[in-house]
Amino acid sequence: MKTDNSHFEAKIKLRIDHLPQKKDIIVLDCYAGTGRIWNWIKKECPGKNIKVLAIEKEQGKNKLALVGDNLKYLSTIDLSKFDIIDLDAYGIPFDQIEILYTRGYHGIVFVTAIQSMMGALPKKMLLRLGYTEKMIEKIPSIFNKNGIGKLKNILYLYGCQYISGYFIDRKNYFMFNL
Repeated sequence: MKTDNSHFEAKIKLRIDHLPQKKDIIVLDCYAGTGRIWNWIKKECPGKNIKVLAIEKEQGKNKLALVGDNLKYLSTIDLSKFDIIDLDAYGIPFDQIEILYTRGYHGIVFVTAIQSMMGALPKKMLLRLGYTEKMIEKIPSIFNKNGIGKLKNILYLYGCQYISGYFIDRKNYFMFNL
């Protein structure tokens, strides 16, 4: 069952601990929901001027959010304006991470990556790691193990050498710099 803001305290601590060392910070929150995480951080960090551009798929969750598919927004907006891009997803936001990498984003990325017990990993991610279509089709479940390890391998291929966060069972809350 999906739960909004599971391990809320860990998510807040991670973000506060890795805020840029500057007063004015601009955040692109790609899975904004009601905006609870960044609203909380703004209260906890009164010395920071944090502006958030929120994206939410569903109309009504956040009246101030851009409504729609974050993949379309990430593919078209000027990402260089953002110090932080937040990907607090229910699954593994591989497509979003790949867009950030291919578009040359430079900044902090916060990620929530959750793999359900039998959850399949993004096929495109497996292909990027060198698995073939034939391999994946023949025994799909064998390649779905250790999703966070595979995601870390992708980040390494994308030039990321440092990851910090909390890895709780199959729920992973972490940050990296691109």
